Amino acid sequence: MAWQDIVITIVIIFFSYALVPQIIKGFKEKRKLIVFQTTLITSVGLFIISITYLTMNLFFSTIMAFITGTLWTILFIQGIIYKNN
Repeated sequence: MAWQDIVITIVIIFFSYALVPQIIKGFKEKRKLIVFQTTLITSVGLFIISITYLTMNLFFSTIMAFITGTLWTILFIQGIIYKNN
């Protein structure tokens, strides 16, 4: 296991943790909280990064980048479902 995999994984865990309150707030308030373009570009970018990590055999980083991409996708879906109040 490469030390880079551990460092990247730890950083992405913090990024994911930071998104959880945002997702919960969106569900509670039933409104779009982040701009549509931001969520779409970030989601796609994280999924591309996840594939890139996989090709480098950074398996933990791959998993965490995919999870973070999924969290951004949830924010993207909230933006579609909820109207901006």
